[in-house]
Amino acid sequence: MKKALLIVLLLGFAFGFSQTEVAQIDLSDGALELTEQNVIYDPSYFSIDYPNGDVPSDKGVCTDVVIRAYRKIGIDLQKEVHEDMKANFSVYPKNWGLTFTDKNIDHRRVPNLMTYFKRQGAEKPISDNPEDYASGDVVCWNLGGGTTHIGIVVGKKSEDGNRNLIVHNIGGGQVLADCFFVYTIIGHYRYKP
Repeated sequence: MKKALLIVLLLGFAFGFSQTEVAQIDLSDGALELTEQNVIYDPSYFSIDYPNGDVPSDKGVCTDVVIRAYRKIGIDLQKEVHEDMKANFSVYPKNWGLTFTDKNIDHRRVPNLMTYFKRQGAEKPISDNPEDYASGDVVCWNLGGGTTHIGIVVGKKSEDGNRNLIVHNIGGGQVLADCFFVYTIIGHYRYKP
């Protein structure tokens, strides 16, 4: 993986891509790799290591796709979100009635990731134009009934070629899907520290 990352970086810089653009391409590739892993949807609470903790590799939810893809490019969202929440707890959602952080679950909640990305200056405009979403962007949706969802835009196109596909886990494992505008988009982020 490190050799492939170095090749992508060198090729990206050779073709004039910025460091952020190269990272977005890597994030897309990392997300696509996740679709090769057999994962069942499991929203259970798990006690996990810290930092770099993960739920069992054959389990996960939508946020775990994002967390695992970012880990492939060397970013530990568990640690990043936990540290930011500890320092700024009052600005994070209180949807779960917590009065303190929990390094096992905080990063696995869509509203917390949305808050974190926004606080890092990664928020991008929400648009109905598929061309406004780049490979490696993170998109969040409202599924209705207070349920939120998150996925990663990848460099593969829909059958009609009009929009990029999404890697996400909405119940069928870590899959590649043409679901960009199926749900109401509530967040769009391009995060690379």
